[in-house]
Amino acid sequence: MVKAMSSRNPKQTVFACLAEIAQALGHVHRLELLEQLGQGERSVEELSARTGLSFANASRHLQILRRARLVEPRRDGKRMLYSLEGDAEIVQLLGSLGRVGERNIAEIEQVMAAYFRTRDEMEPLSREDLAARLRDGLVTVLDVRPEDEFRLGHVPGALNVPLASLEQHLAALPSGREVIAYCRGPYCVLSFEAVARLRAQGFTARRLVDGLPEWRAAGLPIAVGVA
Repeated sequence: MVKAMSSRNPKQTVFACLAEIAQALGHVHRLELLEQLGQGERSVEELSARTGLSFANASRHLQILRRARLVEPRRDGKRMLYSLEGDAEIVQLLGSLGRVGERNIAEIEQVMAAYFRTRDEMEPLSREDLAARLRDGLVTVLDVRPEDEFRLGHVPGALNVPLASLEQHLAALPSGREVIAYCRGPYCVLSFEAVARLRAQGFTARRLVDGLPEWRAAGLPIAVGVA
C-alpha cells in the first residue's frame, strides 16, 4: 500500500490506495482465492488444489492480495496459512462487486438468466428467514460443501451432506420438512444442484440466498467442527 502522501493531496493518496485494492481484485484467480478464504483459513497447498492453480501461481496471487491488505498470512511450521483480513468487510465488498456486475454487465446478466435463474425460479430464502425457521425447528438445513470446509464453520444445526454423496443420504433426511441448502456464496453452483436433485426426489427444497461467508459477515452464529 502507499506509505506516504509525497506530493499527492490527501484525496489522491486515498484514491491511490483504493486503486491498489481494485487492481488486486481485478483477476479471476484472485477472486476465486478470496471465495475459498471466505470459508476459513487455508494453506497455500490447499488453495492451490482447490483453485487448480500451481503452488507458485497461487503464492503469487496471494502476495498481491496481501499487499492490498485483503488477506493475512500466518506461519504454521513449514506451512503458510492465509485468511481474509477484515472478514466481514471483504465479503461485503465482493457482494457489492457482484451486484454492480449483475446490473451493468450484459454477459453476467446472461449467465445469471441462462444458468442460475433457469435452474431455480423459486426465490431463495433470506438469512433472516432461515435464522427464524431454525429457531422454530421448521426446516432441515443442508451444508453441501466438502467436509473440510464444513469443519471450519457452518450454520448451527446444519447437516453436512456434500453434493457428491447427496443421493446416499436422502433416506436419512426428515420427511415432511422443507430442506434449505447452502454452499460457498451466491455464485456457488453446489446448492443449485442440490436443490434440483432434492426436488426431483419429491422434497420441498430451497436455497439460502447466498452462503456461509455472508451468513458469518451478517453476525449470525457459526458452529465449528463436526455436527
